[in-house]
Parts: sequence; structure tokens; C-alpha cells
Amino acid sequence: MRGGERQPGVLDIARTQATYLRLFLNRTNMSAEARLYTFSQETKDKLRKFRLGTSRAKDPQAIIYQIDRKTYEIVPEDDQVYTNMQELADELPDHAPRFILLSYPLELASGRLSVPYVMLYYLPVTTKQDVRMTYAGAKELMRNTSEVGKIIDIETAEELENIEEKLKSEA
Repeated sequence: MRGGERQPGVLDIARTQATYLRLFLNRTNMSAEARLYTFSQETKDKLRKFRLGTSRAKDPQAIIYQIDRKTYEIVPEDDQVYTNMQELADELPDHAPRFILLSYPLELASGRLSVPYVMLYYLPVTTKQDVRMTYAGAKELMRNTSEVGKIIDIETAEELENIEEKLKSEA
């Protein structure tokens, strides 16, 4: 060693490794959520098909998604596409959150037809804290993967009755 130089210590090596890890994550655009929560290729294909297939629909269409608590995979609750908001409301659990992808055709005051594609983040007030945190952590990943234009938070299934007015006011 030359005069004044020191040998790299454990902290220096750890800092260097942390820097490389941050650069890698930024470059690959991965976040902690993206590593914890997953989508199967089949689910990604269904998301894309739903998004593209509903843009010209004449009736509202919705699909319910949930997080598998064992694998943290985001999956459709069932393969049903709901076209009736009351049926959709009846299917929502009282104490568990859900992500609902909704395509809702609207005629605006100008007479123009609009079909907003949104995600309803259903989070009942009676949900346990650990389940709340699980869904909160996946919210933005679900938004980005499903490519929705907007997230609307709802706490009760009854709020679905007024969803058309809410969508019109935000259009």
C-alpha cells in the first residue's frame, strides 16, 4: 500500500454492493412490489384481452381480482365478466379487499360516448390490518399491469350503485 491509502473495509464493500443493487433495480425498473407480487402469463394475457375487448362494449363490464395469500399471485377471483353492477356488488366479500377492473360506457353531456377503463380498489372498513397492507402494497402494480386510466377507492359494495355518476363527474 502506498502512503495514505487504506485497504477497503467491509463497510466500503457493502456500500458498493448496495450502489450496484440500486443501479440494477433502477435499470430493470423493478420495485419491491414487483418482486413480491406476481402475475402468471395467463393472467397478464387475460388482463390485456379484457382491456382491448371492452373498449367498444355497449354495457359495463367488470372482472374481480384478488391476491392469493400463500403465493402473493394476483389472480381473477373467477372467470366471470360482470355486466350488472348489482350482481357485482353481491359478489364482493364483506371483509376482504378486491381489485375490480371496470369498463363503463358513458354518454357525456356533450353527447360524446366515453368508455373509461378504471380500477375500483374495494377496501371494506372491516378488513384486517395485515390484509389491508397486502393489498395496499400491490395497488400500484395492479394499476400499471392492468393499464387502467384511474383508480377509484370504494369502501362498500353499495358505492357501486353510484359509480356512473362518479365516472361522469371525473370524465
